[in-house]
Order: sequence, then C-alpha cells, then structure tokens
Amino acid sequence: MNRALELLAKFQARFGTSAVVYRAPGRVNLIGEHTDYNDGFVLPAAIGLSCWVAIAPRTDRKLVLFSENFAELIEADLDKLPLRGCDRWADYPLGVAMTLEQAGNCLRGANLYISGEIPLGAGLSSSAALEVSVGYALLHVAHLAIDRTNLALLCQLSENQFVGARCGIMDQFISCHGRAGHGLMLDCRSLDYRVFRLPPNLQLVICNTMVKHELGASEYNARRAECEEAVRRLAGVLPVIRALRDVTLEQLEEHRHRLTDTLYKRCRHVLTENLRVREAAQAFETGEIGKIGKLMADSHSSLQTDYEVSCRELNIMVEISSRQRGVYGARMTGGGFGGCTINLVDAADAMEFQRRVAAEYESETDRRPDIYICAASQGVEAVDLDGGLAAGSKSGRETQGNT
Repeated sequence: MNRALELLAKFQARFGTSAVVYRAPGRVNLIGEHTDYNDGFVLPAAIGLSCWVAIAPRTDRKLVLFSENFAELIEADLDKLPLRGCDRWADYPLGVAMTLEQAGNCLRGANLYISGEIPLGAGLSSSAALEVSVGYALLHVAHLAIDRTNLALLCQLSENQFVGARCGIMDQFISCHGRAGHGLMLDCRSLDYRVFRLPPNLQLVICNTMVKHELGASEYNARRAECEEAVRRLAGVLPVIRALRDVTLEQLEEHRHRLTDTLYKRCRHVLTENLRVREAAQAFETGEIGKIGKLMADSHSSLQTDYEVSCRELNIMVEISSRQRGVYGARMTGGGFGGCTINLVDAADAMEFQRRVAAEYESETDRRPDIYICAASQGVEAVDLDGGLAAGSKSGRETQGNT
C-alpha cells in the first residue's frame, strides 16, 4: 500500500471520515551553513523524506491533531489558541495555526492525522516539514489563497515566536519551493532564488551519525547571538551594515581589533561560507561538478574550526565518506553537534558507499548509522491516491513567488 492510501486508512479508522492527504519534504543543505540568519546565501534541496498530513474539515472551530510518531491526540480551539508553546510536538502545528490566524486567515476547524518519516533531531528539518505540511493543509481545506513564500515566512515566524527556536528562513522556504531533481540557491535577505538541475547521475546520500548532543539548541542560539554582537561592534565603523552579509573579508581584517578572537572566527566562517555558496551554485550550473568537493571540504573545516559546531562523530563520518569511491563531496549539514552529513555520490557507487560507510563508521564509533540515498524532491503538495500531485493542488489560488 502506498503512503497516501495507508494514511487515509488510518485517518478513516480514527476519525470515521474520508480525508485529503498532503506532504511537505525535509531538506538537506548542500552548502551554506549558519548563513541564513545572517541574511546570507544557502544552497539546499528538498529530499524524499516527508511529513504527511491527512485532513478533513469540521463544522466547529476545533483542531483535533493526532501524531502517529508520538501516539498522542491533542485538541485545541482556534478561538483560544495559546500565544506561546509549552515544549511539545504540538507546538509546531498549533503555532502555525495561531500565526496564520493572526495574519488574517480565517481557518476552519479540522481533524488531522500527522505522520512523519523524517528522523527527529537529525538536522533534516522535520520541524519545518511539519509546519509547512500543516499550514498548507489548513489553508487548502479552508479554501484560502496560498502564496508559498508567505507560507514559509509565517511558518518561520511561528517557530521563532511560538516555539522559541530562532531559526532562519531556509528550512521552510525549501520545503515550500523545492523542485524534483533540482537544487535551489536562496538569498535569505531578498528571498530571490534560482533553481538549477542537479546532474542526473548524482545521488544525495545522507549519513545520520545517530548522535544529537544536548548542547545543540543552546549553542545554535549562542552562535546567532555572537553574530549579532559582531554586527553591533562593526557597525561602529561600518554604519551601513545590517548583518554579516554586508561585511567583506577585507573589512573584517581591517577591523579585526574590534572583535574578540571568537567573534572574528564566527564572522570569518559566515563570510567565506557565503562565497562558497555562490561558487558552488555556479559550478552546478556550468556542470563543473569536480569543483564541489573542495568547496564542501572547506565548508566542513570552517564549521569545525571557526564556527565550532561540528563534533567527533561528524568529523569521523566526513573523513570516512571522503575516501570512498564515487564521492564528489562530503560535509556536515544542519545546525551541528551531531545529526547528519551530506555526500554527493555517483549513482553507480551509491549502494557500495552506503555499505562501506556504515561498516567503517560502526567500527570506529560503535554506532550503526542510518544512511539514506535520496534524490531532490518536490516541495509541499496535495497527494492523490496514486501518490502523485492531486488535481487542482496548484490552482490559480496558489502562487509560487519570484525566481
């Protein structure tokens, strides 16, 4: 049974009615880490691991949400939604509902059955996929217009203000705008983006270290605060800057004395990473895939030494992956302190890569990794019973935004 049919059957068993199914993908960032909240550039791709939502409208203003992953049922009144989350899975869908309502969208009550296949805590944006899939479903079932960029922004706002995670826009944006077989380069300030076709012989192989260190969330917020402090210090001599995106490497070196050694290293990572994103996008667009490996290696090194968000397990995984046959590039992906690496691997070698890396990593760490061989996926969509795009899911009431 395909995923959509399976979800419909489970919805029917729990709620006693038919439903419509939606899915939103997780993402992997090919290059451009910790640049999004600095108004910089990122280069993600949506992946074929998704959050799935079956939904049917109600006659009242109540939301009834069942999470298959947490085996928990939550009820909420759209007229009495809390203003802040309370550190549980339901914060993500309820926060999106609240934020959509505050933005002027009059939602309908609905029953929702939520099932996620993105591993939690792996840095593959399971939270953004949950937010986008629920937000898209709630708007669709209420027959409201959907602008994908606006939906991404509202989902980000929800995670920032309701959940309390100071994430950038990348995760929600790619979950909305992903395109099958393509990567996407996003300017996180203007939200201008361009898509480019990935080589057909290229597989996105994601290696989950099976490690998530507890300091990840707190250190993520600390890094963001450090970048903001660096901007405040540099603004004394560079008054036109709004974010690290506006600083050049030459200016950073000239005014290094205004920064602590730690702040200097944080800035150097962000500035050089923005340059690497642009170079990588150009290499993909011109078919010069051989240039990607060094850019990814330099990115990982910078994240390890300048931004200090890698860890032993990520470094081991990258080292093992980099020496395998058919690998074009390897690096950590996501916020860091555990989670996953992204590896660009020739399709002919992907299965052997998966086998060898799993064995070598387990030998060195005593942890058996999960390794996913993926292709770039479509963004959020309604799904028909055959697993395809449902008729009318891209009606005239939906807009994609500008490229």
